[in-house]
Amino acid sequence: MAKLFLEVVTPDKVLVSQEVDSVVAPGSLGEFGVLPGHISFLSGIVPGELRYSDGADRESMLVTTGFAEVSNDKVSILVDAAEKAGEIDLGRANQAIERARGRLEKNRHDENIDLSRAEAAVERAVVRVKIAEKLI
Repeated sequence: MAKLFLEVVTPDKVLVSQEVDSVVAPGSLGEFGVLPGHISFLSGIVPGELRYSDGADRESMLVTTGFAEVSNDKVSILVDAAEKAGEIDLGRANQAIERARGRLEKNRHDENIDLSRAEAAVERAVVRVKIAEKLI
């Protein structure tokens, strides 16, 4: 059976570099799936869950913003940050949600606060919790 080669790369490290059967990623225009033989394309990546499978093995990870390139049975995911589902600290993620929401509520009318950055922090933390809770 044909395979895809998946690479998930952040500025710090390569998290995944292996052959897989399929990939599902959170694209800027919606979630997309890739199987061997897929047409080439580029997509933005938004914070969400990246899933991939190899036979009966299924893996999941959090990815933040970046982009994906699909070409010649290779899927390259380049993102600001990524974390495998099993490595997510649920308690820390819940604390991050509370901190980010607190900053938003407290500073919503402060002109010096970057609201889009604070809202993105909440979104990333919420996604992190959702992915971690799937393993429980």
